[in-house]
Amino acid sequence: MDKEKQILFAGFGGQGVLAMGQFVTHAAMEIGKEVTWVPSYGAEMRGGTANCLVTISDEEINSPLTENPHTAIIMNRPSLDKFEPRLKPDGSLMINSSLVDRMPQRQDLTVWQVTVNAIAEEMGNPRGANMRMLGAYLQGSGVVGVEQALEHLESVFKGKNPAVIEKNKQAFMAGVEWAKQNL
Repeated sequence: MDKEKQILFAGFGGQGVLAMGQFVTHAAMEIGKEVTWVPSYGAEMRGGTANCLVTISDEEINSPLTENPHTAIIMNRPSLDKFEPRLKPDGSLMINSSLVDRMPQRQDLTVWQVTVNAIAEEMGNPRGANMRMLGAYLQGSGVVGVEQALEHLESVFKGKNPAVIEKNKQAFMAGVEWAKQNL
């Protein structure tokens, strides 16, 4: 892994983008990485815009903010429109192709299109789209190992109903399997 990895998670409020960022933050922290999590969301919350920036490093993080992250996990079209221009050159972009109806315009980005909403609904867990995307991202990027992340799944969802935790784990693993077959 590079000295420092910055990942932007973005979508509508209620899609679980802040939870994705928290999950990665906790998992990275548990394996001894330096981490920051900086959320940003509109006043509307559910249905409004939401994003968070996660920075992971082996060394102390000087600033948790950046205008130009290397990677973006995009859950909706407005987020693609807003954040695509801001990615670093030769960055990575993971798109929820269930809700994003266009390809990125930049040619220098590595792009992964993941159909998450339809698959999550087929699994009987429409709210699990974020966990499916997260599983695909972690498998494809290796920023935090899948097994290491799974070890901390319950601590991230502490206080949730065990059935909800299990559904999230299944959605996460469906994303992992997708990435193994497609990336």
